[in-house]
Amino acid sequence: MAALRSDSPIQFVKGVGPARAEWFAGLGLATVGDLLEYYPFRYESETGLVDIADLQPGMTATVQGEVQRVRGRRPGLRAEIYDGTESCTLRWFQQYGHRQSLYVGAMVLATGKVQEYNDRLEIVQPRVQVFEPDAVILSRPHGARRVGVYRGNATLKSSLIRRTVQHVLEQPRLPVEEIVPPELVGKHDLLSREVAIRQMHSPSSEPELERAHARLAYEEFLLMELAMALRRYKLVSLQRGRKLHVTPEIDRRIRARFPFSLTRSQEEVVRDIVRDLDSGRPMTRLLQGDVGSGKTVVALYACLVAVAHGRQAAIMAPTEILAAQHFANIERYLAGSRVRHTLLRGGHSKKIRAEALAQIERGKIDLVVGTQALLEKDVAFRDLAMVVVDEQHKFGVLQRANFRTKGPLPHYLVMTATPIPRTLAMTVFGDLDVSLIKEMPPGRGKTITKIVTSGQWKTVMGYVRQRLEAGEQAYVVCPLIGEEKGTKARRDEGTEGRDGRREAQRDAGVRTASASERSSERAPPFQGWGMDSQRPAGAPSRRNSAEEWMGAETKTSLASAKQTYRELADGPWKGLDVGLLHGSLRTADKQAVIEAFAAGKLHAVVATTVVEVGVDVPNATIMVVEHADRYGLSQLHQLRGRVGRGHKDSLCVLIARGQGGKAAERLAVMAETTDGFKIAEADLRQRGPGELLGTRQHGLPELRVGDILNDFALLEQARQDAFEIVARDPKLERPEHARMIPALKRMFGAKLALIDAG
Repeated sequence: MAALRSDSPIQFVKGVGPARAEWFAGLGLATVGDLLEYYPFRYESETGLVDIADLQPGMTATVQGEVQRVRGRRPGLRAEIYDGTESCTLRWFQQYGHRQSLYVGAMVLATGKVQEYNDRLEIVQPRVQVFEPDAVILSRPHGARRVGVYRGNATLKSSLIRRTVQHVLEQPRLPVEEIVPPELVGKHDLLSREVAIRQMHSPSSEPELERAHARLAYEEFLLMELAMALRRYKLVSLQRGRKLHVTPEIDRRIRARFPFSLTRSQEEVVRDIVRDLDSGRPMTRLLQGDVGSGKTVVALYACLVAVAHGRQAAIMAPTEILAAQHFANIERYLAGSRVRHTLLRGGHSKKIRAEALAQIERGKIDLVVGTQALLEKDVAFRDLAMVVVDEQHKFGVLQRANFRTKGPLPHYLVMTATPIPRTLAMTVFGDLDVSLIKEMPPGRGKTITKIVTSGQWKTVMGYVRQRLEAGEQAYVVCPLIGEEKGTKARRDEGTEGRDGRREAQRDAGVRTASASERSSERAPPFQGWGMDSQRPAGAPSRRNSAEEWMGAETKTSLASAKQTYRELADGPWKGLDVGLLHGSLRTADKQAVIEAFAAGKLHAVVATTVVEVGVDVPNATIMVVEHADRYGLSQLHQLRGRVGRGHKDSLCVLIARGQGGKAAERLAVMAETTDGFKIAEADLRQRGPGELLGTRQHGLPELRVGDILNDFALLEQARQDAFEIVARDPKLERPEHARMIPALKRMFGAKLALIDAG
């Protein structure tokens, strides 16, 4: 076989050819370089060549023997082989190909797991090579070894991928180039790239495999952090921003808008922002703060600094509900001021929207609040100097670049109420300065979380009714909107079709009954449950594990908001004022329900997760989550954050309908802590970074080797090295850095534009 290059088509590898090359293309493997970087996702232990007489159940071994018999009915197949010491059976449960190649007298090498069946040893689903009876078989290694298992598909099996990789590894020199600068290879005692790739595919020992993993994981992290460092350098050193100096008079006038003093954490963040705005470079700051910690006040402070200098500001939220909530708070703070502000949302008529857009473009509006509709081409600002992006992870890093079309580079304040573990903050938001609001405003009550089974539903709702009649308010959150006739129950995706919308509008009203009805249905006593040491019969005690008490209703249908709304209004909450809220309602109808709830006209709202963000009702003290075991920890934390926003103590009831497992672990975490960062760390470990924050939409590459959780020390080291490289050589012009440029392009592809996403 001629020497292969990294860019050689994979069809030229021994045993591939044009037809099989198409199979490999189905996995995105077109070249030899692609194949070498397609690493096993796990490894199996093989004992090497073993005499059949020495086989033991449970081991994975390779045997060599002569076929004595071939039999079995389709699709199964059995072959008996003998090696001079003993015989054993090779068994396949789903196999057609070997029926044509196996025959009595042939010599085979078979590798697989050994098990015992009817007092006889069998090798199940073995990988086999078939040879002529007189063929000379090269000696096979004795002793244990690790064998890689590759992700294949219906056409391309792991065994064929492994053989193809081994053919490439037979070359004395692999067609790979070193990417990491020699200085760093020596400093961290790293394997060479070639040796690391060989070890990943064919490890000589467990320690060497670990070194190979560390070498290639470090390389991935170095390139990823290098992209962050380059982008950071461009923002800090090359781009100029408008200086917005905060004088004592500006500070006094802004603070006069708030009917309270800022917390110590808010003051620290304000100082960070003031320093950024006066630096002469565009601010790019991430503001983290738990639900209800007062991020909006800090964001408004930043916006009013821009307005004080005669510039414009914009606040972008991921949903219309959250945008409307921000606007409502801002209107309250700006009452009587000369700051011209508007809410730009999809529900406006063409005429109203056109008038608002014209005023924004002429600079007649100082502060604009809206959804990602602010990014549309027809939205033009006269002088946009400050942009606040709330819940940034729901937009994606590259979308920030769209604001460049609105004028000179504005200052950016990125906010999130989703606590981001340090591991993710360094990757997803690694180019941003980070500020953290660590404390809640004073006077907030505590929130107790209780977990119950579905069998306690009536008891819970009866207890909640008592608290509602005492003047408190509650949310009940369900995973689905409802089940229409002839359709399946749906998650809240914002639309249910024409019939669904009609019913949604009809259901948007409030179910109310007479005073006599209100006194006729009284909940059974449920004294102090959730707020003291007493608990209902059957509820978990502290010593019970989550596994012991979670229900066994694995086939129960999901609770929908519409169904739950009707069951409550006609049952345990009959006579109370209950509203229904979900994504299929018209914007005006949703807003009407929210306003009625906020005004205290409703005892409770039955909703989908549309209330996850943007609904701020301090008198709401009870959150009930149906099918809580179906939600991630971060989402449950967000839902729980809808209560506990006033001075009263609050209660969060998580109704579990699943059966133990990871769901039980998640809910147990919720019961143990209200610390958002501890919850986020647990969520990260359970669901992974892609699930938690959707890292793909941030322009980040998929990591092939590195694991930001288990390899965090490597990530930290790579980040430090990457920022030092860019500090010394910001254009990567030195010879030792030259090979990192094409590696960056290969890793990020078109996503490398994130370096320009200011």
